Amino acid sequence: FLFALTHHTAKRKMSRVKIVKEAGAKPTDFENTVAKAIQDLENTNQELKADLQNLFICGAAEVAIANRTAVVIHVPYRYLKSFHKIQQRLVRELEKKFSNKDVVFVGNRRIRPVPRANFARARPRSRTLTAVHASLLEDLVYPTEIVGKRQRYRLDGSKLLKVYLDPSKKAETEYKLETFAGVYKKLTGKDVSFEFPAQQS
Repeated sequence: FLFALTHHTAKRKMSRVKIVKEAGAKPTDFENTVAKAIQDLENTNQELKADLQNLFICGAAEVAIANRTAVVIHVPYRYLKSFHKIQQRLVRELEKKFSNKDVVFVGNRRIRPVPRANFARARPRSRTLTAVHASLLEDLVYPTEIVGKRQRYRLDGSKLLKVYLDPSKKAETEYKLETFAGVYKKLTGKDVSFEFPAQQS
């Protein structure tokens, strides 16, 4: 029993290497599961090993969307470009481990409040609510490019943001459109739909 307990503790410590939460917060069981999956890939996948060595995540959660479940993985913003370099391969391998679940990566960004009138220092534009939500859209669909957006107003006064994606990526992205919309709604409270504009012949 003592060996089993020690072995379990060692596994948790190993997974902690791949997850570092803000303010020393304790990871959830699911976050440890995701971290362990990434650690396993670093140990066993030669294509990903070198790139994953110095990378870690800062959060993870499951999001239920209609008949699907998404695994949303939050990564430190400063490492987002490094994750992008291997994201397609990493997502493919993680989706094998989390069967029947869509995996998406998003950067961890801070939204700064609107400064008071007598507060001299202006906040960076990238830290505004609008900018952070726009960046979240780009993270969700990466590496597919957003080619257009249109805000629609419903009869009840609510808003729907329509996001148009690069149609050349339709074959590899279309199955995830519902996931993108569901995750965005969960993280922002806003309605969005993703579409591919018709290609001109």
